[in-house]
Amino acid sequence: MASWNAYREAFAPLEADGKLELPFIPEHCGHNAHMFYVKLRDIEERTAFLKHMKASGVLSVFHYIPLHSAPAGLKYGRFHGADEYTTKESERIARLPMYYGLSEEDRNTVIEAVRSFFR
Repeated sequence: MASWNAYREAFAPLEADGKLELPFIPEHCGHNAHMFYVKLRDIEERTAFLKHMKASGVLSVFHYIPLHSAPAGLKYGRFHGADEYTTKESERIARLPMYYGLSEEDRNTVIEAVRSFFR
């Protein structure tokens, strides 16, 4: 939880400036801090972000591939309605390192790498 809260606090100014979006937790809900993600503008910005993070020595990955576009989903599933959100949102999400025992030094390295991307 300490790492999740540190990320949230560190990146709040970037969100306020419209540079990224952070996880939203409704007031009446709790969470277990099992992951932290940022949402970038689009897939091009996310690709550049992931490349920047790797060059900074930080493993950041995209979050998921929507089921309807995954191999099994294409073969066995079907999509109902218009895909207004799923694909677009999946192309914006990048996960940051989050695990038990993440050191403050490593967390600060992640924070600095994210901040430097937006400078």
